[in-house]
Formats: sequence, structure tokens, C-alpha cells
Amino acid sequence: MEKKFSPACDRNKDPILAILKPLLKDKSLIFEIGTGTGQHAIFFSKALSHLQWQTSDLIENHRNIKMWLEEAKLPNVLPPGIFDAGIDKIPSHYYDAVFTANTFHIMTWSQVCCCIEKVGQCLKTKGLFIIYGPFNFNGQYTSLSNEHFEKQLITQNPNMGIRNFEDIAQQCLGSQMLFIEKYPMPANNFILVFQKSNYSANY
Repeated sequence: MEKKFSPACDRNKDPILAILKPLLKDKSLIFEIGTGTGQHAIFFSKALSHLQWQTSDLIENHRNIKMWLEEAKLPNVLPPGIFDAGIDKIPSHYYDAVFTANTFHIMTWSQVCCCIEKVGQCLKTKGLFIIYGPFNFNGQYTSLSNEHFEKQLITQNPNMGIRNFEDIAQQCLGSQMLFIEKYPMPANNFILVFQKSNYSANY
């Protein structure tokens, strides 16, 4: 079996790394949701060798991730754990950061909410939740290409779709994670950064 290669991961790895470097400079243990092919984990771990990077994904993607890891032989990247946002718990560690790229628009909204809740439970105080992908703001698309992209997603599965920033922020707030920054990225994407706090929202 030849390992899978994602052109999108290859295109966006450098811009994402430029944002991750200062955010993660004093962090040590990272959990990645939706490792995908494994390309991001390898690339970021090479550049951020002080980090221990825990990969995770659905079980059917593990074989490909392991092929990338075995080829790279990096001591700071851990084999993938099983993580389905709607089913599985994040392993019982307290992480300095959780990173995910291009996952929220392929999850159902219920899975997104479950995912956010689980991230809030596993982050250390002041830990970061870093989310990369396309997002809407105030219910509006940021580009015509994103509007077309969402139509394609909904054709595949009506429960998929580009998520609204405000909805994500509200869910994060309920899990003690406060919005701290957004970074515009190439190809009409963004990085959203939330931080775990001691604040407890009352509903």
C-alpha cells in the first residue's frame, strides 16, 4: 500500500506553522484531532522538536498515518489514538494544546459540540485550542469559493457545512475556553485560537 498524500496539507503547512511557532513555543504536549494523512504531524513535529505530538483519527486512517510516522522516525510523534468526536473520549491527559485542521466542516454540528466539550475537559488551564479551516462570520461567507465549497459538502452529506465562528465561540465558552485571536490564512481559511480559563459559564 502506497501512503496517501494530501496536496492541501502540503500547500497550507508553511502558513499554519508560521502561526503555530509563537503559540506553541512554551508548550510541550499536544493532541491533534483528525491527523488525516499524517503530513501535518510530521512537518510540525520536525519544526517544533520541543513538542510531543499525539496523533489521532478514525481507526480506518491509522494505517496511513503509521506509514508516514514509520518513514519519518521522529521521536516526538506518538502513534495515533482512536478518536471519533461523537463517541470517543480524548485520552486522560491534560494537554498544553489541542490542534485540529479541516475537521469541523466535515463533522456534524452535534459532533462539533461533543468535540469542543471534550477538548475543554482535557486542556490544562491556559491551554490552547487551535482550529484551522474555513469559517463563516455573522452567518456570512468570507468568499464566493467558500459558498461553492459548502454546497459541495452539503451535496455529499447535508449534515456537513462551514461552521459559524459565533456558534463555535459560544460552545467553547460553555467549556471554559475563551476566544483570544483569529488569523486570516491563505485560500479563505482562518486559524481560531481559544484558551482554557478558570471561568465557569453558568447556563
